[in-house]
Parts: sequence; structure tokens; C-alpha cells
Amino acid sequence: MKKGILLVNLGSPDSPNPKDVKKYLGEFLMDERVIDVPLWARNLLVKGIILNTRPKASAKAYQKIWWEEGSPLIVLSERLQEKVKSKVEFPVELAMRYGSMTLKKGLQELVDKGCTEIKTIPLYPQFAMATTETIDVKVDELVAEFFPQVTITRTPAFYQRKDYIKALSNSIAEKLDGLDYEHILFSYHGVPERHIRKSDITNGNCKMDGKCCFKKGSKQHEFCYRHQCEITTVNVAKTLGLKNGTYSTTFQSRLGFDPWLQPYTDRTIERMGKAGIKKMAIVTPAFVSDCLETLEEIAMEGEEIFHEVGGNEFTVIPCLNDRDDFAQVIADMAKEWASAENLQTT
Repeated sequence: MKKGILLVNLGSPDSPNPKDVKKYLGEFLMDERVIDVPLWARNLLVKGIILNTRPKASAKAYQKIWWEEGSPLIVLSERLQEKVKSKVEFPVELAMRYGSMTLKKGLQELVDKGCTEIKTIPLYPQFAMATTETIDVKVDELVAEFFPQVTITRTPAFYQRKDYIKALSNSIAEKLDGLDYEHILFSYHGVPERHIRKSDITNGNCKMDGKCCFKKGSKQHEFCYRHQCEITTVNVAKTLGLKNGTYSTTFQSRLGFDPWLQPYTDRTIERMGKAGIKKMAIVTPAFVSDCLETLEEIAMEGEEIFHEVGGNEFTVIPCLNDRDDFAQVIADMAKEWASAENLQTT
């Protein structure tokens, strides 16, 4: 029984060309766990409106952040994969939920190497319906149809792992070393409030009031994105010794008119700048790889908003990317799984 690891990230267009961006957005936004409305409404919204208006603007945004080697998210994910491979004794492949680096290709590469036990590791520290869950569901579909001989082990959200919190805290501390700042914003990708309710395994215990996120022992926390974001911030703040009032949690990248998780990052940046904050730092812990949402939406648009309302210094902390300590976190997840499996069979 040969073991293998499949790292999975979100994905990217093949190029910043509007045609490739449109193809990518179509696949991404038509996922029923990303835009969770009836198919007819999703078709109307995505194919009838978004794909006829958004690809050109999104392509321009991608062109701003595109590297000579390709998509930053892809390049950084590949670098992470190589580092993880150097730290473990079994195959490690990389796939994307959307785009040409498909999950099927990633699974096939491991099967071709003789793997019959595969651990999928979504590169998302916090669980969300539109990220981790859609990967798990798609993998299950592919295994049932194409790889019935393979056993899949899922990876739970790792937002509370001590080594992950330490790596994230180190990345922040290193960037801010010697800098004078007034506030650190922890900006997480936004999701509609209904996603939180749909993921609530207690069928209604989540009140969406921000209080239940901090209650200990709540069963819904295993699948509550908001709770996991809030606790990530709390644990990093504790590790770094941040004082209350010098940091906060916000959510970015909302779409449509339904209520999304608040407070919103862009409005918070604007409000704090108007309130007299001159030096702000921002970190994006829901992303492990720098991408459009961090390099353009935060590092460019966010800084522009801050300067427009009177802010001076806007420090963007890079994602964990291919840091050695983060690669070790992923490698240790794989080793722990392999060790536990070996113990069960001896």
C-alpha cells in the first residue's frame, strides 16, 4: 500500500489574457459551492452577466501581478511542493481545484507512481464551503469514477496547529521587525453569511452575532469559517504579544448584494485612515500563497484607499508561500498521517 500526498490550491487562469480569464472564471463561479444558488439563477448571474462584463477587468488585474514565470499562485505552490517533497519519503503532487492543473491529473500522477493511499491537503488553514469542501466533494467524485482502487484521507482545517501559528507569527514578526506601526489588520477572504449557516452542523446554533465564535466546545466550530478566522487572529496576537486595540479581523472580496461576513476590509481601511491611523500593516491568513486577492486587491487597491484618506505607511505582509517553516508544517502533517497509518497496520 504505497502512500502519496496531493497538495491542492485554488487555481489560476493559464494567462492574463481575457479569454483565459473568462474560461477560468466560468469554471470557478459555476461551482455550486462558490455561488450556492439554483442552477438557473447561477447560469443567469454567471453566464448572463459576470462573464460578459468581468473578464476584461479581471484580466487587467491579473496583468498587474503576473510574473515572468507565470501565475504567482501557481509558481509559489510549485515551490512549496518541491520543498515538501524534499522533507518526506513518499510522492507529493500538486493540483488546483480550478484551471488546467486539475485534480484528476494530480490523482493520476500519484496513481501512476503506484500510490493507493492518498492524503489530500487543501492549502487552506480554515475550512470553508467554497474552498475545502468543494475540493473534498470533487475528489470523492473523481475517485468513485476513475480511481476506485484508491483510498483517500482528508485533512481537517489546520488553523489551530501550533506549528502553523508559529510560522504565521514568524512571518509577521520578520516583516514588521524595526517598523513602527499603529494597527495590524488580519484580512480574510469573505464568504456570504449563508455559507456559515449552511456549514453549521448543529442546525441553527450559530447566531451570526460574533459571540458564539469564542465559545469553547461548540460542535459547529469544526466547520465554521468565521470562528476559525477569529481564532487564527487570537492565537497569532497572543503569540506576538499584541495589545488589544492594535489589531482587528476583517473580510475581503465580496460579490453580489447578499450580506457577507463583516467588517469589510476595504471599508475598515478607509475608516481607520479617516480616523487618523497613519501606519497600518495588513496580513492575509486565509491565503497561504500570494495571488490576485493579496497582490492586487490588498497590496494595490488597499494601499490606494489608505493613502486617499490620509494614511502614510501601508505594510503588506507576504503570505507564507514557500517559507521553510511552512513547508515543514505541511511535511509534518504528511508524516503524522503516514505514521498513524503504519501503526494501525502493525
